[in-house]
Amino acid sequence: MAFRPFHAVLLLGLAGGPSALAEDPVADAQKIISSQITALMAGNAREAYAFASPAIRSLFPSEGRFLDMVRRQYAPLSQPGRYAFGRAKAVAGGELVLQEVIVTGRDAKDWSAIYEMRLQDDGSYKVNGVRVLEKTASTGI
Repeated sequence: MAFRPFHAVLLLGLAGGPSALAEDPVADAQKIISSQITALMAGNAREAYAFASPAIRSLFPSEGRFLDMVRRQYAPLSQPGRYAFGRAKAVAGGELVLQEVIVTGRDAKDWSAIYEMRLQDDGSYKVNGVRVLEKTASTGI
């Protein structure tokens, strides 16, 4: 069988994938989300920033800019009254986890945040994006 360029791309793709898939992707992703929300509530920019993916870090290259952005654009997540995990979906064996987080703000207004969690080469999850919507009802992801 001839070695074709497609095979080289396939081999490179397999070699460049995460070194270890998570045993329970949803539970692992939820731990990271909880840790980041706790850090945000405490105003701990360094710790909250540590849970951001490399793609997010490239957009916000400092801890302070990251925290300012979260406070401006994702206020319900930076100071929630309380939160709970909703529906979750693991994709591609856990390389991607979409996790709904139901947030009640300190003003008693409800929000739904959909977290995109990406598995990193070291086996940890990082927050790669969040979409916040006014909460009406859990409709899944």
